[in-house]
Amino acid sequence: MCKAAEMASLIRVGFTRVIGSGKTTCTLNGVRFISGKTMKVDGQRIQKPAPWNYKQKRFTMLNYFFDKTTARLDENSKIIVVEGPPASGKTKFAKALAEELEMHYFPEANLDMININDYGYDLRQLDQQVPESCRTFDVNDFLTNPKHFLAASFQIKQYQVKYSQYIDALAHLLSSGQGVILDRCAYSDFVFVEAMASQGYMSKGARSVYYDIRKNTIRELLRPHLVLYLDVPVPKVIENIKKRNISYEVNSQAMNPNYLQALEYAYKHEYLKQIGTHSELLIYDWSNGGDVEVVVEDIERIDFNKYDDQDPQLKDWDLQNEEDWACMRNYYCDRKDFIMTYMNVPRYDVPELVTDAEDIFEYRQVLEAAPGEKYTKGYDKSMGDQGILFKTDFLFRTTLPERERRDPQGNFTV
Repeated sequence: MCKAAEMASLIRVGFTRVIGSGKTTCTLNGVRFISGKTMKVDGQRIQKPAPWNYKQKRFTMLNYFFDKTTARLDENSKIIVVEGPPASGKTKFAKALAEELEMHYFPEANLDMININDYGYDLRQLDQQVPESCRTFDVNDFLTNPKHFLAASFQIKQYQVKYSQYIDALAHLLSSGQGVILDRCAYSDFVFVEAMASQGYMSKGARSVYYDIRKNTIRELLRPHLVLYLDVPVPKVIENIKKRNISYEVNSQAMNPNYLQALEYAYKHEYLKQIGTHSELLIYDWSNGGDVEVVVEDIERIDFNKYDDQDPQLKDWDLQNEEDWACMRNYYCDRKDFIMTYMNVPRYDVPELVTDAEDIFEYRQVLEAAPGEKYTKGYDKSMGDQGILFKTDFLFRTTLPERERRDPQGNFTV
């Protein structure tokens, strides 16, 4: 930490202690056990302040003293991630788990979240008007043509939206106290890179760029409290893909046994070993599905405060006082755009990741002519925005929409 940052931290802590009657709030590392809604009775529910609207309202240093972060936290203020191979049923399970634990469900981050703008216009409609290097390329395109030169940039964008969504999840938890269930997350995204690289879908250069970006960004996050992995063997995954009969999956050049085997290997031999050092981990044989209530019972038995100071388990969440919680909340709520700048890693040595300046210029001209793309949201009269003359500021925070991915026919993909 630089000296200026250290001095700012000292001033902030000192100011907090003066305002806070000379002491900081007691340590709160989270209550020990998660509870399902069937285990709670109304009299045991903590009365919390109303959720803070972090999407539209800043949480500044002045707010530290009047809106205590820990006042909203309870035993279910946790980040839980559901992982598993394609067609494992994890989306259905994650939704059911969120309902049982009364947590907020975030759908798997996908490129629909950035390809569809704030006014509902699908930017994929512009593909025929722009250079090929600037066209959209999402998971449907990858499954159809995994060796396309845009496949590498597609996977990097996948990491970008997962990273952005994870910041939103942390902001939601710290601003509302409500726990979060994520359908996959930024921490596990690299397993797809490993599977792609093993099959020649991503070059060594593109893979190295991905890991440079990951190294520069992932340390800014707090690891999840709990990861649930739904284990489905590759033959069963293939059977499930055929059963749900989505054309671009069934006929996919990418979703072959070798790719799925590489994905399973990266999950089990790399990701789960890494994340299990820092987060609680539960693994289930989900070949034939499973019972959500059984999983909830297992979760309720986990003691999230059983570790000592030398144990890396859940160390990310070892915040010692109210000041620490407030600073973390400010970071994820108010400084998201700053955190996202860590994605900007200057690498120009991989051709498939570099777009020609003339192509970008042509793309920008087409994009600005599209509905809702010329002005900031709320300031476009052509899109029906009102009272523009009297608006004095812009939305300070870019929050990723919670939009489930749809197939080309408009159906949700689970």
